[in-house]
Formats: sequence, structure tokens, C-alpha cells
Amino acid sequence: MQVIIILMLASIAVAGLFLGCFIWSIKKGQYDDEVSPPVRMLFEDKPGSTPSR
Repeated sequence: MQVIIILMLASIAVAGLFLGCFIWSIKKGQYDDEVSPPVRMLFEDKPGSTPSR
């Protein structure tokens, strides 16, 4: 029974860590670029450049 409690606490801690990282990335402006993704496919690649994956 104690193992279940330890695993629940560990999973809540990991979920809180991911939530904190997500909020931090939003505050740092990670998702602020709303213009270039829709029009990125309209720009041609330079000859000889390798596409990024």
C-alpha cells in the first residue's frame, strides 16, 4: 500500500514539473510567433540547402 502512495506522489511531482516547464516556456515567449508558420511554406528554399527536420 505504501508503494502506491509513493508512486502517486512521484507522478504528481513529475506532472507538476512538466506544468511548471510549460508555464515557464509560455512566459519566455516560446509560442509568440503566430505569423511565420502559416506562410513558411510559401517561401522557397535556397538552392543547395538541406531541409531541416
